[in-house]
Amino acid sequence: MNNLSLDTTIIYPENKNSIKKAIILFHGYGGDGKDISMLSYNWTRHLENTIILCPNAHQKCSINPLGYQWFDLSNDEESFVINQTMEAEKKIIIYIEEIKKKFKLNNKDICLSGFSQGCMISINIGLTSNEEYNCIVGFSGKIINKEDLSNRIKSKANTLLIHGSLDSVVPPNNLLDAKDFFIRHKVNIETKLIENCEHSIPLEASSHALQSVSYTHLTLPTKA
Repeated sequence: MNNLSLDTTIIYPENKNSIKKAIILFHGYGGDGKDISMLSYNWTRHLENTIILCPNAHQKCSINPLGYQWFDLSNDEESFVINQTMEAEKKIIIYIEEIKKKFKLNNKDICLSGFSQGCMISINIGLTSNEEYNCIVGFSGKIINKEDLSNRIKSKANTLLIHGSLDSVVPPNNLLDAKDFFIRHKVNIETKLIENCEHSIPLEASSHALQSVSYTHLTLPTKA
């Protein structure tokens, strides 16, 4: 066990005693931390002193008992979804505070990243925090509820959103909607549409994200 409130797959840097940055990868609906951790193996050798944490969500998936969910998709009623999202956010904030304490990090040392539902929750956590995160990197996601998020924005972390042009699960028009939302709220946003890509994270998307994370995550001031 890793003594964190969410069961977590952890990928440590080569030197476990010199951790100065963290990336938290949130899996998609029905996935788990081990599944999303596969993305990190393309990143670790390029991100010195960076630990990558891939937690399982707090809920078992309603349609896949072997997987997990950040919020339930069985009911699309607005109030239900918002309540589910708020519950997830509370759990994740506690989890992040544990990470900060365990590895002696601040929000500015942490990149929030995720796929699909994990991207959605990353956006909510990243923009509603009292203390700004290093960056947000999301794949194939969307804004869960624009009105709710508009009312709660407190932070403006640099954000990269990547989407596949053939995504039929979360259609790519959500990328344009998110970009418009970020611009209207004066949040620095970069978007990337991957041609002929469905609901997945191909090498092109992973590599583009790595370039962005490497620049943002490693050029901002680190803790002493």
